[in-house]
Amino acid sequence: MAPDIEAQTNKKNTDTESPGIFMKANRPVTLKFEDVVYKIKTKKRVLLDRKAKSEEKVILNRITGVVEPGEVLAMLGPSGSGKTTLLTALGGRLGGWLGGRITYNGRPFSNAMKRNTGFVSQDDLLHPHLTVTETLVFTSLLRLPNSFTKEEKVEHAEAVITQLGLTKCKNSIIGGSFLRGVSGGERKRVSIGQEMLINPSLLFLDEPTSGLDSTTAQRIVSTLWELANGGRTVVMTIHQPSSRLFYMFHKVLLLSEGNPLYFGKGSGAMEYFSSVGYSPLVAMNPADFLLDLANGESSDDHKHEDQILVKQTLVSAYKCNLADKLKAELQEINSNQFQDGCEDKQFGRWSTTWWQQFSVLFKRGVKERRHESFSGLKIGEVLVVAFLAGLLWWQSDASHLQDQIGLLFFLTGFWGFFALFEAIFTFPEERMMLNKERSSGMYRLSSYFLSRSVVDLPMELILPTVFVIITYWMAGLKPTAGHFLHTLFVLLYSVLVSQGLGLAIGAMVMDQKSATTLGTVIMLTFLLAGGFYVQHVPPFIAWIKYISLSQYAYKLLIGSQYKPDDTYPCAGAGGLCLIGEYPAIKQVGLDGQAIGVVALAIMLVGYRLIAYIALMRIGVTKKVS
Repeated sequence: MAPDIEAQTNKKNTDTESPGIFMKANRPVTLKFEDVVYKIKTKKRVLLDRKAKSEEKVILNRITGVVEPGEVLAMLGPSGSGKTTLLTALGGRLGGWLGGRITYNGRPFSNAMKRNTGFVSQDDLLHPHLTVTETLVFTSLLRLPNSFTKEEKVEHAEAVITQLGLTKCKNSIIGGSFLRGVSGGERKRVSIGQEMLINPSLLFLDEPTSGLDSTTAQRIVSTLWELANGGRTVVMTIHQPSSRLFYMFHKVLLLSEGNPLYFGKGSGAMEYFSSVGYSPLVAMNPADFLLDLANGESSDDHKHEDQILVKQTLVSAYKCNLADKLKAELQEINSNQFQDGCEDKQFGRWSTTWWQQFSVLFKRGVKERRHESFSGLKIGEVLVVAFLAGLLWWQSDASHLQDQIGLLFFLTGFWGFFALFEAIFTFPEERMMLNKERSSGMYRLSSYFLSRSVVDLPMELILPTVFVIITYWMAGLKPTAGHFLHTLFVLLYSVLVSQGLGLAIGAMVMDQKSATTLGTVIMLTFLLAGGFYVQHVPPFIAWIKYISLSQYAYKLLIGSQYKPDDTYPCAGAGGLCLIGEYPAIKQVGLDGQAIGVVALAIMLVGYRLIAYIALMRIGVTKKVS
């Protein structure tokens, strides 16, 4: 089968002469891993004394192997066998303690190696509203170094589109769970294309054929075979490949509960297991047979054997027949060494400047976020509430002072909650994407955070502006440009603060349900202490108002409409009373407006600073020891 594949590959390379993913690898990489061990701590409850006892669980147990340039290594095994953990460890993305030795051309993982490595996760993490072209172009602009011009980066992305067979769908959006877009196979090719833009010498793929039909899976694996044929080292996990795919793998690693059962040529797997006493009685897919063995299921000749015994027998057979030979093979291979560490000096940590990252992320964010921020449902919600509030408070005047104050507090509460919940889901929803892109070294956290904040500014401020324009004039608040602009400024100011609080809660909790609950409790507490519902707060709990953004926003909104020497109709002497003496306003006070502005400014910066610090906990891959 291999000669036929090679002939097809050569024909394809002849037909497609544009530069791109099928060019030779820049720096061939030999990947060696020896006695790799990975353990995690778990808690086991002891029934007698009801104490939680910590114990270690072995995920990977002394895994050894080598993959050379031009080879495809397929890691097989049932669910929970450790395939993805090993792939993540080999890709330099596994945090925690990792035993053993992993080298790339004889050296440990480094920035240079990171920039020369592609990693395709099992889940296709792509922005649903971007087209195929936009997805690859933005990735190219972020990941390719400045030795390429902007035009060359765009051309490189277009070449990848052509060579991955994505031309027909290049202007189609990616789509998602509730948004129709490209097919599953096309999504997978886009994910592979994102990694191939940097022309990596080492490519890792986690279940690249998962959820695909046999024909599409064949195309994906054929593409990977061609990539390896260009001098790349390809490592992939795969669950249950067809026999046609199985024989395309140069090497196969079979895992069972973290233990290696076989490592060697794919074509020699059946012969090896036959030599240790396990062979199928009828012709069958080699991958199915290997998975049966990894699960402890043997042929009819061994049906009396216990599953655990089968696994133990195969583990022992591996140690006796393959382990020593494999280690000897690793010693014989002379890896291509980096010369004097020059490549580490050549590659900095980032491919592009901070400003380039900010600009690209800003443009990408605008294209992606505009669909969410200006959805018909959201616009309809704001318009309905705006007109309803305008009708309920229709042309209220100074004689309805309590009603006007109630409207101002309603503005504080409604937009406090609205902005909070718009922002609270931001980072939990983007956590996996942030992890993926930051692990690839695409951009700095600071450029991402600032671009994300700036992108949201116009989108988050337009709707409250429309709301105020409608409600303000319908409700009969002071009809002067100065008062209107003052009210609008205060509301937008409070919206930004509420947004910052939402970002901070989302970044700290990183769970949508928990973040929603916490955000609701905090905002309700702020509203209760805002000075409208309760005017005589007990001293032991009065401190809450000093950290309540609702209280400061409400105070500033009152100050935008009234001055201490303003009057309103009352039953007192002369029929007029000072606004500042009105009980509901006196409790909050018309003085101290500057303090309110400063307090909100501190919150505006402080909440975002908390969000940024919380984000520093994620999105950065820990170095493997």
